[in-house]
Amino acid sequence: MSSPLDLGHLLTEQRNPATTEIDSLSTLDMCRVINEQDQQVATAVARVLPQIAAAVDAIAETLAAGGRLFYTGAGTSGRLGVLDASECPPTFNVPPGLVIGFIAGGDAALRRSSEATEDSPEAGARDLLAHGFSRNDILCGIAASGRTPYVLGAIAEANRLGAPTIGLACSPNSPLAQAARYPIEPLSGPEVLTGSTRLRAGTATKLVLNMLTTGAMIRLGYVYSNLMINVQPTNAKLVDRAQRILMAAANLSREDAARYLEASGRSVRTALVMAVRSATREQAEALLAATGGHVRKALALQE
Repeated sequence: MSSPLDLGHLLTEQRNPATTEIDSLSTLDMCRVINEQDQQVATAVARVLPQIAAAVDAIAETLAAGGRLFYTGAGTSGRLGVLDASECPPTFNVPPGLVIGFIAGGDAALRRSSEATEDSPEAGARDLLAHGFSRNDILCGIAASGRTPYVLGAIAEANRLGAPTIGLACSPNSPLAQAARYPIEPLSGPEVLTGSTRLRAGTATKLVLNMLTTGAMIRLGYVYSNLMINVQPTNAKLVDRAQRILMAAANLSREDAARYLEASGRSVRTALVMAVRSATREQAEALLAATGGHVRKALALQE
């Protein structure tokens, strides 16, 4: 007979001495304690910025070569991965299949918890392959504890295929970090409610995921300055946004921004290069083609 599982040694499962009396506090003091604990999370993430940067570069390299970024996890970790993936198309106008998130238990687990499925490494590997993962892609496995079998199974399969892997965990020296080529371990500490990793660990995870995709998209040239220049003006709201981007980036009037946008074929990137370089549409498109679509590099090219 096997011994019962004991995860009490995990950082994310330990009791937080700062919150042992939280149930006896006033509502305001309770919120103050939670807020104070949350403030420590950003510091924990700051300590692993070099590891995050390495992962960002690996993602950007993979996407530039035609690969895709996959996220996988169980419970809160899985939901956060799916959330980050789903935000990439509206933010950067990339195809929905460029960043893919999948969760233990399938899409139904996004709304209703399905904890039983997270104990199967075979399911993690099977689901990864079912989504068409190949050695040309990159996988980010997410698990606050760093030991979720479903995630470890997916990472093992990705490693077997020879694909780059990222392991995001909130416990030190975790099996997930040890298995991944790019380990990231923000030690967010014991939770406000013991073991409730949707709190501090969830916040740390969200902060890291924000950087992974935002950083990779910046490296790929989907951003100029701090502007989302890949927006496609397909409705009135997005036409307004595109014009305001051109006004800010090229110091144009609303009328001139509208004129450049139409002359460019409604491409914000092309319109921006046209405006700054006083170029024709054909010249601007050639500059962008020579730099892989990077506006800042196109603007810096010599005549």
